[in-house]
Amino acid sequence: MGTLIGIVLAGIYIGGIWKFWTGFRRTNFSEGRVYLALLWPVLIFNKSYRHNFNRALKG
Repeated sequence: MGTLIGIVLAGIYIGGIWKFWTGFRRTNFSEGRVYLALLWPVLIFNKSYRHNFNRALKG
């Protein structure tokens, strides 16, 4: 059961990276694409980042 939860969480994390990476051009950010994509679970608590993350997710 623990392995299944780990796989699901890893899938969500990788999916978030992928969606942010592909939608990066829709954000106000100009640099730090790798950094911002990898740290999305932590940065999502920042209001400005969350706004831009939502922009990136909308395709």
